[in-house]
Amino acid sequence: MKKFLSIISILIIMLTTSACNPENKPSIIFNQRPITVENVRDMSSVFKPGTRIYYLILMPQVQHSRILDIQIIKKGAQEYLGYSSYMSRTIRLKDEEQKYFTDYMVINETGAFIMRVYSKDNPTKILTQAEFYVR
Repeated sequence: MKKFLSIISILIIMLTTSACNPENKPSIIFNQRPITVENVRDMSSVFKPGTRIYYLILMPQVQHSRILDIQIIKKGAQEYLGYSSYMSRTIRLKDEEQKYFTDYMVINETGAFIMRVYSKDNPTKILTQAEFYVR
């Protein structure tokens, strides 16, 4: 009985003291249509070559720097350990875009891609990343 109570108490302590809060993490959502309030849940990660890939970058916490770097990396290329930089873009957030940014891109090559978002405050730390495919 003592073992059972000690295991239960350890589990309760572990669950109540963990600092994991998934709601405060930045994220990326991809869609085949322009992202609106009505279709924000229609996420997709597979796209056709030459079509628009709409994305929404959500940032629950306001960034100190309003400048973000977006990097698209192609997986499976032979440039550096199987990865190559495909596209890079620097954006400046407007006043109304402090917690989100939406835009689109067009990729004509097939393959697996990773989108990474960095802040100018700390350009070595990845704020968020997501994987998508062009087939």
